[in-house]
Amino acid sequence: MFLNLEDNAIFVADSHFNLKNREFLIFLEQLDSKKIETHQLILMGDNFDFLSGESKYFIKQNKILIDILNKLSLSIQIVYLEGNHDYNLQKLFPNIKVYKREEQPLIGKYKDKTIALSHGDNFINWQYDLYCFIIRNPILLKFLNMIDFGNFISKKIDSSLLEKNICHEMKNFKTLVEKRMKNYKSDIVIEGHYHQGSIHNFKDKIYVNIPSLCCDKTYIKLKNHEFSKIKI
Repeated sequence: MFLNLEDNAIFVADSHFNLKNREFLIFLEQLDSKKIETHQLILMGDNFDFLSGESKYFIKQNKILIDILNKLSLSIQIVYLEGNHDYNLQKLFPNIKVYKREEQPLIGKYKDKTIALSHGDNFINWQYDLYCFIIRNPILLKFLNMIDFGNFISKKIDSSLLEKNICHEMKNFKTLVEKRMKNYKSDIVIEGHYHQGSIHNFKDKIYVNIPSLCCDKTYIKLKNHEFSKIKI
């Protein structure tokens, strides 16, 4: 799929929805009620604190969001770039185009500019690539689901994630961005993952890091070549 970005496209990243972080539900309810309006929603990954198509416990935990997203997908275009917390999702979202990590960056165009979109945990190293391959393996995930008696594995994962502090400012983030830009050839690069919510200009190229919805309570709307931050 080649993505044509439109004016008023909305980008949401790193909501990390769980019992503590409820911002993604608030955002989707506002979208469903038309308080927020768009014809194009780009989900940049890690919108769930954990979700895979094989995990019955987390599917049940996130059912309200899954249902709202599937309802919204009947009336607006939704694109989902899988992150490192949410993967193997296509079976859960039949009307949403889901892009796995290995299918990213997603290439597209906005007016006269070429764009590349990634969750942001690509282009790291082969060890991390191997780790990602293992934890996304459907056979492994189904096996873990089978031995998850009383949901003890899932509850331990859930508890561990709830205790994590994911909101922080990265020092020298622009230096990291400069290195990452070498992997892209497009005019505009859009990523999530890093929770920084900053925009950087490099000669004729632009890097946009979508803010974490749970940390900043903010999403991004694109209009007239401007990436504007909007509070929920």
